[in-house]
Amino acid sequence: MQSAQKFPDFTKLKAIFINCTLKKSPQDSHTETLMRQSMDIMTKEGVQLRYIRLVDHQVPPGVYPDMTEHGWEQDEWPQLKEQILAADILVIGTPIWLGEKSSVAQKLIERLYALSGMTNDRGQYIYYNKVGGCLVTGNEDGLKHCARDILYALQHIGYSIPPQADAGWIGEVGPGPSYGDTEWQDQSLNQPAGFDSDFTQRNTTFMTYNLLHLAQMIQAQGGYSNYGNNKNAWDEGKRWNFDNPEYR
Repeated sequence: MQSAQKFPDFTKLKAIFINCTLKKSPQDSHTETLMRQSMDIMTKEGVQLRYIRLVDHQVPPGVYPDMTEHGWEQDEWPQLKEQILAADILVIGTPIWLGEKSSVAQKLIERLYALSGMTNDRGQYIYYNKVGGCLVTGNEDGLKHCARDILYALQHIGYSIPPQADAGWIGEVGPGPSYGDTEWQDQSLNQPAGFDSDFTQRNTTFMTYNLLHLAQMIQAQGGYSNYGNNKNAWDEGKRWNFDNPEYR
């Protein structure tokens, strides 16, 4: 008799979704509409979620942890970063403008980078043992370009990136409805734009579960070993098996 299938338990995981739309709340965000699809899956899997629309917060540009120490009167980043660091999974959502991720998304990456020199209690960089992905919406082209830039930045500062870590939807070339729109040029659509895209549905689902699987594996393993990646040990002279050719 075939044993019952065991489903993974994701209930110990925490995820944070950061929407980098240019629109302040309560304006509708097409990017949020797609992000909610991934969030809905995680909610059903028992994951603890947080959602942030970055433009709603006073977060100035910069590459320092607290920009009030560098001429700005207000900076909410010190509080927001605590929510990001508490999460096992980070999903960045962005619209496409002129083929690029939004300026808000670039600012977010720069502020994340501001913490990249910090270390955890193992001497590893602060984003080690965390998993990252992205969701992109827009018209015309740029989805893969935006995903490439975001995922590169996340892995560079320490996030782990699973297979199929991005998903998105883009409309036809030229002006047209955006993801989730129910009407266009005063005409009602038969269904919200993009909701019939099997490509978007599949990739969003695969991305979501791959983020969960990798985060769970890292958590179950107790995180990455710090053998060979301990910054504190490196600063103290530890080199493991690295041998500088000039000293051979």
